[in-house]
Amino acid sequence: MTGMARDTPTGDLRLANLTRRFGTLTAVDDLSLTIAQGSFFALLGASGCGKTTTLRMIAGLDEPTSGQVLLGDRDIGRLRPYQRPVNTVFQSYALFPHLTVFENVAFGLRRRGIRPVDAEVNRMLSLVQLDGYGPRRPAQLSGGQQQRVALIRALVNRPQVLLLDEPLGALDLTLRRQMQIELKRIQTEVGITFVHVTHDQEEAMTMADTVAVMNAGGIEQLGAPADIYEFPATAFVANFLGRSNLLAAEAGGTSGGDVAVTAHGTRFSVPAGRSRADHGPVHLGVRPEKLNLVGSADQVPVGHQHVTGVVTDASYLGVSTQYLLRTGWGTELSVFAANTGTSARVAVGSEAVAYWDPRHAFLLPRDAVDTDPTASAPNEPVGASS
Repeated sequence: MTGMARDTPTGDLRLANLTRRFGTLTAVDDLSLTIAQGSFFALLGASGCGKTTTLRMIAGLDEPTSGQVLLGDRDIGRLRPYQRPVNTVFQSYALFPHLTVFENVAFGLRRRGIRPVDAEVNRMLSLVQLDGYGPRRPAQLSGGQQQRVALIRALVNRPQVLLLDEPLGALDLTLRRQMQIELKRIQTEVGITFVHVTHDQEEAMTMADTVAVMNAGGIEQLGAPADIYEFPATAFVANFLGRSNLLAAEAGGTSGGDVAVTAHGTRFSVPAGRSRADHGPVHLGVRPEKLNLVGSADQVPVGHQHVTGVVTDASYLGVSTQYLLRTGWGTELSVFAANTGTSARVAVGSEAVAYWDPRHAFLLPRDAVDTDPTASAPNEPVGASS
């Protein structure tokens, strides 16, 4: 479907030095961001990070302390909410219970004086696979169907930007996953800019072209979901978008394309292209699914690195078994082992070796006073192969 925008020309959505303070609290701190026209963009973060305040400033529901909201070359920050080419879909659906599905969708068109509305409303119902549902009341629909009605009620007004504020939060897990696929399909079909606020990592990674990980009113990292996941910029991102094993270590400089690292008396290396620091205190990071668990060091492939420990927990989750391995210095590593049926489960209490390909590790800068919170006094160093 084309021609969705209310006014032309459209353009990228730009936030320029956007700040919002509530008394002494700074909810959004000098935020500058460009959201490409026609993209599916996710603002991902925990409660209180500033993502919903940012969305409300884009919508005009909250006034910035300073900064601008621009759409293309047009400053829309001074416009009232109803004057902006922006619509919002909330978690609560906010459908009119006394109106039929058809009239809920037609509401915005009628307010704008558009007649007739039948063809446009029926086209929208077809877009979300609700043909024939027009005469029903919202109470006669499932949660997922109500969410789809809320979505097309916003889309029928032809906004240039659609804002989604935790739109799937009220749905159960199965329905939420179905709607993630549905939302991405709809965004691709209508071709307008979607800005999706969520605390759900899976939602952001499933749907968005670009993810901005927010923390304390600012952007910790911005990029494609796979890029952020595979090479996080900070320890916060490494453990907010998925999980990471982070070992407190010291980097000793670059040699032959690798950064030499020492952690708890053991030497490791990380490719320079996977390192955000090459000297001083660092975190050596490896994702749990990039670790492999074997019974002894002689089973570690050549070129891989490893640590030895004792399995303290094993949780069977169907597609994988999640292990905790306590190392000789007291740190517990998470290992996600896919249940392919080709290897036996490792018993709790047994000694095991976790190994990884150094190309899957990463280095992050670490504050000099930051220590591994799970570390105890180091024992004998564990081995690592080069």
